[in-house]
Amino acid sequence: MFKRIPYILLAIGGIGVGLYPILYFIMERTFGLLSSKSDTILTSDLWNSMFYTHIIFGGLALLIGWIQFSKKIQRKRIQLHRNIGKTYLISVLLSGVSGVYIGYYATGGLVPKIGFITLGFVWLFTTVKGYISIRKKDIVTHQKMMIYSYAACFAAVTLRIWLPILIASMGSFIPAYKIVAWLCWVPNIIVAYFIINRKFKIAASAS
Repeated sequence: MFKRIPYILLAIGGIGVGLYPILYFIMERTFGLLSSKSDTILTSDLWNSMFYTHIIFGGLALLIGWIQFSKKIQRKRIQLHRNIGKTYLISVLLSGVSGVYIGYYATGGLVPKIGFITLGFVWLFTTVKGYISIRKKDIVTHQKMMIYSYAACFAAVTLRIWLPILIASMGSFIPAYKIVAWLCWVPNIIVAYFIINRKFKIAASAS
């Protein structure tokens, strides 16, 4: 039971924040991060198309990505695993590319811009590398890259955990946003690194 707690938390975070983009379609245009954007950006057709592409497909990636770590599905329902993987790949490509674009317009200047753009490239690279690896039948590299990929994807969850904490402690949105642009994903990648090391160290010792 206790071994399943991280997986359960992953599922809760993925589903909860994966459905979060729905709010952007039913709330006012001042909802969430849109409240920090200028009228010039909010009236840009290109920026809006990229923003909604990013949140819709990013939300979908979050919603389905955690399912891929189910050992039962990996072993007994391989076709389902492949179908979800293809959907995840397409979602990441669309959300990642659009995320890099809107990252350039991140509120707060150069620091958050670089943070979010770097996150976008890390997400895209690890996902594409994971896909190429499985096409080459390199299962180990595929598994490692997809752990990193979902760690980057999960930044959408950790951002919404850290941002209100930082705003409350710092008393201002902009300084908090500059920090969270990095804090939302760098620790995730570090945690993924240790998970991968532990997972494959145990696998090597068992073989």
